[in-house]
Amino acid sequence: MSSGTGIPRVRAIWTDFRGVLTPPLRETMDAFSRRLGLTLEQLTGAMRAVGDTYGLDMMAPLDIPLVSEAEWARQVEAELASRYAVEADLSDFGVKWFEHREINEAWLERIRRAHDAGVFVGLISNMPPEWDRHWRTMVAPEGLFDDLLLSFQTGCRKPDPEIYAMAEKLANVAPHECVLIDDTAVNCTGAEAVGWQAIHFTDTDAAIARLDQLLA
Repeated sequence: MSSGTGIPRVRAIWTDFRGVLTPPLRETMDAFSRRLGLTLEQLTGAMRAVGDTYGLDMMAPLDIPLVSEAEWARQVEAELASRYAVEADLSDFGVKWFEHREINEAWLERIRRAHDAGVFVGLISNMPPEWDRHWRTMVAPEGLFDDLLLSFQTGCRKPDPEIYAMAEKLANVAPHECVLIDDTAVNCTGAEAVGWQAIHFTDTDAAIARLDQLLA
């Protein structure tokens, strides 16, 4: 079935968490770095260096996970000391990361309306296990999400094709009937590569307007 614009109608919404239901990731990272007494370049540089030791991007070791948050934090601290000659306390990283985080209320309200109208709404997030309890205190999943796909549970993460295949199965729809809303362009590209539609989330109003078109 078409939406009337020649674009297949969406029957399943899969939204990201960080950077979509929360403020932009760079904005969050910048504020978080400053609270730790670091620059954004120092923190992300140390995180990337740790990721490189696993042959992955900077968050993947936590998201799959290959390492505990506590051990990962010690590794990042060591990189900060060796590369930048700075010290930082990254213990309880998840607690500190979620402190002062805000919810994108406008996006939350839009996907809630979609869910209440009978559209499948799922959360698909690259998420460390230690963060699970934190996001749930910000956004109660009950009555909002029909299902969850969290990388620490699946052992794979966006943009791996496997996680999109899992999502299609959970929603019981065809690939072209799924839409991913994500703030990371490579995740959107990965979704489109397997036949999904995607909204690269850079602005809430624009994302809502695009989703409205796909649901029309």
